Amino acid sequence: MAPTQPRPDDAAGPAATGEAVPYDLVELLFFAYRDFVGGPDLILAEYGFGRAHHRVLHFVLRRPGLTIAELLDILKITKQSLNRVLKELVETGFVEQRTGVQDKRQRHLHATPAGQDLALRLVRLQARRINAALGDLAPGAAQTVALYLAGLIDPSERHKVQGFLAAPR
Repeated sequence: MAPTQPRPDDAAGPAATGEAVPYDLVELLFFAYRDFVGGPDLILAEYGFGRAHHRVLHFVLRRPGLTIAELLDILKITKQSLNRVLKELVETGFVEQRTGVQDKRQRHLHATPAGQDLALRLVRLQARRINAALGDLAPGAAQTVALYLAGLIDPSERHKVQGFLAAPR
């Protein structure tokens, strides 16, 4: 991911402003993320892939025909980073690029059958973890969790993400 500069409102930090720091939630999020990606990381390592490959493969599977520009906007990574990962996924037969019909400069991305199989294997592993965690909560908790996660997204990006999630797959 491209490094971001601190925003002016973040510069002083919580300690200087007297803002409460929810260390327990920050650390729970770190541990949850570690375990959420841990299983897929082991599978990806079998192919010599990492988390960047996982993210690309996931969104290519979910949005067949996604363009490079759209993928860059979703992932917020540099074109150089994407090119390296995408090249590996194409060369190993997990993703294919098709030239745009209307605009020959565009490349549309599609998961191959091998790519679909790998992406589904990874997401099913993560879905089991999510479903198990939701199973321990009250009915309707998934909506609260979704609202909480959406609240963690930068406000300037929320409308894009909501539109992305609402778009047909």
